[in-house]
Amino acid sequence: MKLYNKYIFILMTVVVMLVSCKKSSLDLNPPDKLSTQNFWKSESDADLALTGCYNFLYAQGGSYSTSQYEVVAWDNFSDNSYGQYNYGGGTSALSSGLSPGVFDTYNLYQSSYYVNNYTAIASINYFLANVDKVLTGDKLKQYKAEAYFLRAFNYYWLAILYGNVIITTADPFTLDYKKHMAKSTRADVLKQVEADLDLAIAGLPDVTYGNGHAVKATAQGYKVRALLFEKKYADAAALASTIIAGGKFSLNPSYPSNFYKPAQNSSPEIMFSVKYQLPNLSHQDNGISVPLQRWKGELATQDLVNEYEAADGKDTTSSAVYVKGKPFENRDPRMRMTLFFPGDTKAQGWPFTGSYAVAQPGKDSWIVGYYAVKKWLDPTLVDPDYGAKGDNDFVLLRYADVLLMYAEAQNEAAGPDASAYNAINLVRERVNMPDLAAGLSQAQFREKVRHERRVEFALEGIRYFDLRRWGIATQKLNGFVQNPLFPTVKTKYADNYDFWPIPQPEIDRNSPELVQNPGY
Repeated sequence: MKLYNKYIFILMTVVVMLVSCKKSSLDLNPPDKLSTQNFWKSESDADLALTGCYNFLYAQGGSYSTSQYEVVAWDNFSDNSYGQYNYGGGTSALSSGLSPGVFDTYNLYQSSYYVNNYTAIASINYFLANVDKVLTGDKLKQYKAEAYFLRAFNYYWLAILYGNVIITTADPFTLDYKKHMAKSTRADVLKQVEADLDLAIAGLPDVTYGNGHAVKATAQGYKVRALLFEKKYADAAALASTIIAGGKFSLNPSYPSNFYKPAQNSSPEIMFSVKYQLPNLSHQDNGISVPLQRWKGELATQDLVNEYEAADGKDTTSSAVYVKGKPFENRDPRMRMTLFFPGDTKAQGWPFTGSYAVAQPGKDSWIVGYYAVKKWLDPTLVDPDYGAKGDNDFVLLRYADVLLMYAEAQNEAAGPDASAYNAINLVRERVNMPDLAAGLSQAQFREKVRHERRVEFALEGIRYFDLRRWGIATQKLNGFVQNPLFPTVKTKYADNYDFWPIPQPEIDRNSPELVQNPGY
C-alpha cells in the first residue's frame, strides 16, 4: 500500500496512545510522546490503547467520521432532507442537484471516511497484536472482543460506502511497505466483518449498554445489519430474534428522549452511541443545534412529511381524522417529534425568541417551504448560537432498529407471520399508532416495513443506506424534487453511485493494484 500505509502508521502512533499529561523537566519518557519502546508495560497501557481505538468514532483533525453531526447529515443524500448550503464538503451534495458522483477526484467528506476507517483499522490491528503482552484471562478476552467489534465496524463502513476495498489484519509494524495490495471483493470484506463480529459476540459481556463500550448485543445488532446488506434474511432474522429474546434492551417509552441529555443516559433502547460529556467532551457550537438551526443544514423534504400517516394509521386521503387544510394536525406523533412546522412557537419546542419567536418560512434566511429539524435538539435550548456547548450522544444503534430489522428479515425469509407483525407493532404502539391491518401479503408487508423504517429513523442517517441495500436508490433519488416550491432543483443519481469512488490520492499512491470503482 506504499505511502498510504506509512500515513496510517504515523497517525496510528500518535492517536492510539492517549495519555494524561503530567509533565516534568526530568521526564525521560514524556507521557504525551510514548513510543513502542516504552509502551505495553502495564494493564493501564491496554486501557489507554483501547480508548485510542474508540477515539476514531470522533472526527479526527477537523475531518469527518462515522458519527458526529454526520449522523443527521447522511439523510441529505436521501429523499428525507436537504441543506440550504453545500457545506461540509458533501453533506448537501444531493441538495444542490449534485450527487456522490461529484467526488470524481478529491473531496474532504468522501475521502475522510476512507482515511479515518483505515487509520482506525491500523490502530486496532496494532492493539490486537500487542494487548496480550499486558493482559490475561477474562479481561484480555473482553478487550480483544471490543477491538474485533471496532474493526468490524470500520470494515462495515468501508464495505457499504466503497464496496471492494483492501483487507488487512496484520500488525502495521510488520507490513512490507514496498508491496502493493489489491482490493478484495465486497463479499470478502463482509465475510471479514462477520468473522470479526463473531469473535466480538463470543467475548463481549452480555449486559445492558451504558458506558460507551460495545456489549454483546451491540455486535449482534451490527451483524444483523451486515446480514441484511448481504440479503441473508433467515440468518438475520434468527440473530435479531436472539437479541429480542435476550431481554437486555427495550423500547424507550419516550421516543424523543433517545436523542438528548440527560434522558439518553437512562434510555433502555440505546445499544451503541458516541458518548459526550460536559465540560471535557462537548460538541463545537453545540454540535448539532447550530448546524440544524443557524445553518439550515437539514430541512425535511415535503416527500418525508407526506410519508407520515394520519393518526388512525391511514393515508391522508382515506383517513377519518385527517382534516384537509390542517396538514400538520392529527398525524403520526413522530412527525411533530421530529420536525418543526410553520407557526410553531415555544410551546411546540421552537427554540428561538425575540423577532423569530414563531417559525415562519422565508424569515431569518429560512427557505420558503421549509421544515426544520426538532429531533436531536435539547428541548430546554433557547436561541442556539455559536459558542454554545452541547453533549448529546450520537446514537448509532437503537433497539427499535433490531425490531424492524427482524420484521423485515422474517418477512423476506418466511412471510409476514405473527412474530414479524408483533415486532413492527411494538414500534408503532410506542407512539400510540394503531397496529398494522391483518392479512397483508409479503409485498404489502414489505412496503409497511419500509415505511416504518423511514418515519422511525428520519434524520438518523439510515434512509440513504436502506435505499441502496433495497436496490431502489436510483428509482427514488434520480430526478427527485426536494422542495416543490423549487421544482427545477432536482437530484441526480445513477446505479454506480451506490458505491463511492476511492479517494484519488489513494489511487495515485497505489496504482496499478488499487483500481477505481466503476463509473468514476
